[in-house]
Amino acid sequence: MPTPLIRLKRVLFGRPLPSDRLDHERLNKKTALAVLSSDAISSVAYATDQILLVLVVLGGAALSYVLPISAVIVGLLVLVALSYRQTVFAYPNGGGSYTVAKDNLGQIPGLIAAASLLTDYILTVSVSVSGGVAQIASAYPELKPHTVVVCVIVIFVLTTVNLRGVRESGVAFSVPTYVFIAMMLALITTGLWHVFTGTISAPSAAPTAPAPLSAPAGAALIFLILRAFAEGCVAMTGTEAISNGVGAFKAPSSRNAATTLGWMAAILATFFLSTSFLAHRYGVMPTAIDPVTSQLGRRIFGGGALYYVLQYATFALLVLAANTAFADFPRLSSILARDGFMPRQFAARGDRLAFSNGIIALAGLAMVLVWVFHGDTSALIPLYAIGVFVCFTLSQAGMVMHWLRCREAGWRRRALLNGVGALATALVSIVQVATKFTHGAWIVVLIIPMIIYLLLRIHRHYEHFSNEVAYTGQSPLMFLHHTVIVPVNGITKPTAGALVYATTISEDVRAVYVEVEPTATAELRRTWQEWDIGVELIVVPSPYRSVLRPLSDFVNAIIARDDADLVTIVVPEIVPRTWWGHLLHNKTALFIRTAFLFRPNVVVTAIPYHIGRSPRLRDLMMHDELLDSTVEREAVKQAS
Repeated sequence: MPTPLIRLKRVLFGRPLPSDRLDHERLNKKTALAVLSSDAISSVAYATDQILLVLVVLGGAALSYVLPISAVIVGLLVLVALSYRQTVFAYPNGGGSYTVAKDNLGQIPGLIAAASLLTDYILTVSVSVSGGVAQIASAYPELKPHTVVVCVIVIFVLTTVNLRGVRESGVAFSVPTYVFIAMMLALITTGLWHVFTGTISAPSAAPTAPAPLSAPAGAALIFLILRAFAEGCVAMTGTEAISNGVGAFKAPSSRNAATTLGWMAAILATFFLSTSFLAHRYGVMPTAIDPVTSQLGRRIFGGGALYYVLQYATFALLVLAANTAFADFPRLSSILARDGFMPRQFAARGDRLAFSNGIIALAGLAMVLVWVFHGDTSALIPLYAIGVFVCFTLSQAGMVMHWLRCREAGWRRRALLNGVGALATALVSIVQVATKFTHGAWIVVLIIPMIIYLLLRIHRHYEHFSNEVAYTGQSPLMFLHHTVIVPVNGITKPTAGALVYATTISEDVRAVYVEVEPTATAELRRTWQEWDIGVELIVVPSPYRSVLRPLSDFVNAIIARDDADLVTIVVPEIVPRTWWGHLLHNKTALFIRTAFLFRPNVVVTAIPYHIGRSPRLRDLMMHDELLDSTVEREAVKQAS
C-alpha cells in the first residue's frame, strides 16, 4: 500500500509513466508553439518598454526613435530565424547552440554556448515571472509590495506542472498562449483602426522631432540609441528554443519544428512592431508600475472587460513563458551530463519522463535570483539577452563550418546566410556588453567564465574517476586477509544478528566494545564469557566518551600492522516501525558509515533489526549457529 508521501506525490505529479510512453509525450505543432514559443512571443510585453525606458531622458523625442529601432530588431529576428531554420534540418535530433558549437568549433566554444544558455534560461524564468507579476500588479497595485512572494509561488506552481511531464505542461500552457495571441490581435486591430480612421484619443506624450545636436551631444545620443537597441533585443530571447527542442516534436520532427519556428517568428515580429507603432502614435511612455501594453489596453479598450482580459492573458503568458526554460534547461543539462560536464543525475528522467533534477535546479536558482533582485524586471533585464546573442553567434558560426565541411547541395547559399547572421549577432553582442556593462551586464560577463570553469572541473573529475575504476587486469580481485569488526554495546538480538552475519563472511571476527562507562565493562565481560560464542570481545577505552574516534584508531591500527588487507565493520542498526520512533534512537550506524566513507580498504555494512517484527533467526538459533560455526572452525584448524 502506498505511503502518505507517495500518495501526495502522485496527486501533485501524477502516476509514474513507463519508458515506452516517451514517444507519446512528444508535441504537435500547436502544442509546441505554446510550450517552446511562449518565451519569444511574450517578450512583446516588455521589449518596447525597455527601448523607451532607456530613451525616456529625451522626452517626447524618444517616441520618434522607438519604431526605427524596433524595425532593425525585427530584421535581425528574421535573419536569425532563417538561420535557425537551417539548423533544424541539419540537426534533426536537436541543434542547440551547445551541440552545434561543440561539433563544429570545438569543446571550449561549445562550453561557452552552454554556459551562456544556462545563464539565459535561469534569467528567462526570473524575468518572465517578474514581468508577469508586474502586469497583474498594474491592474491591482495592492499586489506590488508582495511581488517577491507572488513570484516564488508562481515558480513553484510552474515547477509542479512541469514535473508532471511534457504533454500535461503543454496542454496546460496552450490555452493562455492562444488567448494572449487573440487579445493582442484584437488590441492591434482596434488600435490600427482608430489610427487610420482618425478616431485616436489624444496622445499622452506627443512625439517631437529631434533637435539639432552638437558633436558631443550627438555622440551621447548614438550611445543612447545603441543601448536602447541592446535593451530592445530582449524581444529575440527564446528564438533558439525550437532549434534546441527538435527532438520533442512528433515525426517528421524537423519539418514540424521548422513550421513552428516560422509561426513563432511571424507572430513575434508582427506583435513587436505593432506595439512599438501604437506606442509611437498613442504617445505612450512606460512607467515602473504601468507597462506599455497595459496603457495601450486601457486607451484602446477603454479600461473595460477587454482590458482586464488582456492583462490576465499577458500575466499568464509571461508566467508561462518561463516554461520555455523549464523545457530547455533540463534538456541541455541532460546533454551536458551525458557528455560528463554536469552531474550525472541531470541525465536521468523522473517518474513522469521529465528531467526532474534539472527542473528542480532551475526553479531553485530562479527563486534565488527573484529574491536577490526583489522581483524587479527592470533590474533583471540588463543581465538578460547577452548570453542569448553569444549563443546565436556561436551556433551560426558553427553552422558555417558545418556547411563548409559537408558541402551539401546549396551549401554556399546556406553558409552565406549563417555567416551574415553570425556577424550581425556578434556585433549585437559587442554592443550589448559595451552599453550595458555598468548596468549589470558585468555580472553575466563574470558568471559565464565561472560556469565554464565549473563544467571543466566536473568533466575532469569524471575522467579521473573513469581512469581510477577501470580494471586493467593488473590488480588482484581478491584481498588476502579479511577482518570483520562488530561494534557492540551489550548482548542483544541486534548484536547477535550482526555477529551471525559477520561469521558468514570471514573467519577473523572481532567484537569491539568502546568503553564509555568503565563501570559497565566488568559486567559485560562476565556475561560475554557466559555467552561463549567463540568470538573475542575487545574492549577499547574512550576517555573522552567518543565512540567514533577510538573505533577509527582501532581500525587504523589493524591496517597499519598489516593484520588485514580488508576490514569490514558490521554495524547493528535498530529500525523502528514508526517514523517518530527513529527520533528516539541514536544514529550510531549512520555516523560510523559517514566516518569511514572516505577510508580506503574499509567497508561498513549495516545489519538492520526491525523492532516489532519477527526476526528471521530466534535467539537460540543465532547462538547455535555461532556455536556450530566456531566448533567447526576449531575442528578444521586441528585437522590441518
